[in-house]
Amino acid sequence: MPPADEPHSKPLDPENPYALLHKKLDELPTTSGVYLMKDNRGVVIYIGKAVNLRSRVNSYFTKAARLDRRTADLVPEIVDLETIDTESEVEALLLEARLIKDTQPRFNSELKDDKSFPYLQITTNEDFPRIEFTRTPKLKGTKLYGPFTNAKKLRGAISVLQKVFRFRNCTLDIEENDEKWRWFRPCLLHSINQCTAPCNLRITKEEYKKDIKHLRMFLDGNKKKVLKDLMKEMEEASKELKFEKAARLRDQIKSLENLNLRGDIEEHAQPEVFYIDPKKGVEGLKRVFKLDHLPRRIEGMDIAHLQGGQTVASLVQFIDGLPFKHGYKRYKIRTVQGIDDFASMREVVSRRLRRLEQEGEPFPDILLIDGGKGQLNAALSAMRAIGVDPPFTISLAKREEEVYVPGESEPRRLSRHSYALRLLQYVRDESHRFAQHYHHLLHHKHTFDE
Repeated sequence: MPPADEPHSKPLDPENPYALLHKKLDELPTTSGVYLMKDNRGVVIYIGKAVNLRSRVNSYFTKAARLDRRTADLVPEIVDLETIDTESEVEALLLEARLIKDTQPRFNSELKDDKSFPYLQITTNEDFPRIEFTRTPKLKGTKLYGPFTNAKKLRGAISVLQKVFRFRNCTLDIEENDEKWRWFRPCLLHSINQCTAPCNLRITKEEYKKDIKHLRMFLDGNKKKVLKDLMKEMEEASKELKFEKAARLRDQIKSLENLNLRGDIEEHAQPEVFYIDPKKGVEGLKRVFKLDHLPRRIEGMDIAHLQGGQTVASLVQFIDGLPFKHGYKRYKIRTVQGIDDFASMREVVSRRLRRLEQEGEPFPDILLIDGGKGQLNAALSAMRAIGVDPPFTISLAKREEEVYVPGESEPRRLSRHSYALRLLQYVRDESHRFAQHYHHLLHHKHTFDE
């Protein structure tokens, strides 16, 4: 493409300046790409993208476009145009943003400095960089791409790219040398193979940063170089018998090669994923329940029934919002005949708190009971019976996700999107999962607390 301030290489016919334009309109491809509108001096005055170049560009030369206030000033000045084909709409979107930034056409001028337009932002000062959609870009510690002209399409493009490069877009503060992350449960995106789960340290910092390097190369328009690098890495991993790594690279290559088959990027919104930010979770619990200090240690309890009528209980422990699996315990219920969840809860709460008191250990900051008001009352009655100063104890009912608090007649309904509720759900679900491992209970009886 010639520089914006140079005239077109072919002088326009002064008697019919639109002849060249109309000829090009008939010959435009139907592929995705970017179009550059030029005035009678050959200067680029507007840049846009299209899924179908022929259809999109021809739409400017209709009666409706001449009358539309958004294009009425632009259309009379278009004398020539140039197009650049791309293999996918995602690549067209990225190319459009780069060209607008470099060329700064007059009719795209609102994008030059206006920070309200969307950007793709990559953090650069973290062990595991994250990719974000933002309208308020940071000036330090990030690499910015944009601005983009369409927020919805940028979100769609990020979703498509995440399927290829499997980066994280959460706000977790993950450090590779922090062992607590080994206990963290990855979100849904890892389950559907769209994130490599650095939150659970399932990928090294070096390997993850290679993925981000390849993403940045692609965003800069170097798709062929990315494919070449990936192919080389895959072959090396195969020679070194690192078959899991080779398979991951193979899938990445295939996804990148098939990027042009992914269709309209507006259709590629991610599934709704509510990851748990441990720091925000504990801060939210402190605020919601007006606690004197951050609840650093949370314990969750659940009752389950095994085949044959055996009743068991589980206890899970979270430290600073993350599971601490060395603190997990299982209990056989000893004193209850038949199925009685309330009586079983009284027994296990009594045994747990008595044990902590005997050993001089502090009680948890929050004790979470899986269930409703009945289960909560059973736990509180056990504490009264053994004469201990109870920890802050609440219960979470699964059906409506209501939180029961001692002394309050009505349950609380926390926002479904709140970090506090998500953390409580995480603890509750983990205690339920731990209680339900029948095969583990039956084949490893020595793991019960006696």
